[in-house]
Amino acid sequence: MQKLQTVGADTLLYEPLEKPSFVVGGLIPTGLTLFCGSQKIGKSWLMLKLCLCVSQGIPLWDMPTQEGDVLYLCLEDTFCRIQDRLFRLTDEASGRLHFAVASDKLSDGLIVQLEDYLKEYPDSRLIVIDTLQKVRTASKDNAYASDYGDISLIKDFADRHSLAVIVVHHIRKQNDSDVFNKVSGTTGLTGSADATFVLQQESRASNAAKLYVTGRDTPYQEFTLRFRDCSWELVERKEQEQLAKEAIPDVLFRLVDFMQGREEWTGTATELLEAMGETGTPPNIMTKRLNEYRAGFLSENNICYSYHRKKGGREISLTRQSGDGGDGDDG
Repeated sequence: MQKLQTVGADTLLYEPLEKPSFVVGGLIPTGLTLFCGSQKIGKSWLMLKLCLCVSQGIPLWDMPTQEGDVLYLCLEDTFCRIQDRLFRLTDEASGRLHFAVASDKLSDGLIVQLEDYLKEYPDSRLIVIDTLQKVRTASKDNAYASDYGDISLIKDFADRHSLAVIVVHHIRKQNDSDVFNKVSGTTGLTGSADATFVLQQESRASNAAKLYVTGRDTPYQEFTLRFRDCSWELVERKEQEQLAKEAIPDVLFRLVDFMQGREEWTGTATELLEAMGETGTPPNIMTKRLNEYRAGFLSENNICYSYHRKKGGREISLTRQSGDGGDGDDG
């Protein structure tokens, strides 16, 4: 039995450790990324564009890439189809981009094949496996164990060699308010991956799509993309901070303006809305918003919110704090 390898808290606190690097700055880290989308949505076009960029060291949209050898396992395509896509995407390609249209299954030697490839191309930065289903075999294990086991094999390979491996996968047709719950399979897949991407079209007839990104070392982001001339173009990129700000109801920004020049305001939610000149927000929703954002947005704007129950209803108290503000809690 192997002895556990432990690290002390003092070592972690004071010793500088190497942070995960990114093959595409701020987007694709070393490790395992699960890239998911509906069938025929254009996942392979985006993967080919990514592979071309990394193999040439040119930016993907506005993000820098680490140049290196790239392996693209196009397991649902032919070399003829890949050639046709290259004709449409570029006039110049690098010899550092390599393709294969067949490979062993995970259970039959795929990892050994990838290890042999790295011996020939040790400066590889990126490997794309398109698709996961093509390298899996039917298993009698329960679904979670099977998903977790397959993904863990690929993740272990990526981690050992400090390179990025992207596995292309499908999503379910069922609707869900959380796009990441649409990933086909169990949470054994998304739970094992370092990052998960979901590409979702606005409609089947539309050339616009959203790319949703989340991960351990990758902050949550949303990309608005447009498919034109066989290439996915970036329309807009929103990062977590911007998305969080956009989620704040507009009425709270107007409340901050209302409190400018006021040290304190007290009254009911109805009286507050009347004083602000608001007609589109019900009093109960206003009270809910104040409580929901009191420790975040309101506190950041030096406003302390509290309320007291009275016979006639709830009385709201808003107090402007000096300096950086507190946590917005009732004392």
